[in-house]
Amino acid sequence: MHITILTLTFALPGCRSLKEKRQRMGGLHERFGRQPAVAVCESGDHDRHDASEWTFVVVGRTARAVEALCSEIEEKCQRTVDGRVMNVRREPL
Repeated sequence: MHITILTLTFALPGCRSLKEKRQRMGGLHERFGRQPAVAVCESGDHDRHDASEWTFVVVGRTARAVEALCSEIEEKCQRTVDGRVMNVRREPL
């Protein structure tokens, strides 16, 4: 069993409220939390309007499968979130 913690930090320029922040983040929890190999939560910058940090715990049988799923999550976040990915951190356990 292989596990990686993937943390993405987003900048949300021009975001003026927590409600707008939720809309701009586009339901990351609902989108990725349905996958049995992924646990997801907003892990930082809870009270900031212009930033957000999300952590994904990705589990798989092989390191290759985990890396592929982490890459897929990164790509989808970059395409679907109305903001910029400022930092990506992967921590294999």
